[in-house]
Amino acid sequence: MTQLEIVHPDIRDVRALQEWLRTAWRRLGDPALTALTRRELRDRMKECSADLKARLQTLEAHHAPEQSDSDRPRPRPELRIVA
Repeated sequence: MTQLEIVHPDIRDVRALQEWLRTAWRRLGDPALTALTRRELRDRMKECSADLKARLQTLEAHHAPEQSDSDRPRPRPELRIVA
């Protein structure tokens, strides 16, 4: 992964990471893998998961709508009893 991809996450990168993790989970169940290969795969999966989480948080922060006036709490009106 290049430095540019890390700085500017893209939805395609998120989907690519999700697909890689999906494939890695399937591969992890392969009985032909050695213990060392499984350990290396799990380590890469942890790195990929952390990267995916960071990218999703960045996308969420970037696309989060700003609070509008209707979403802000309104001050409580003053009530008076008129006789």
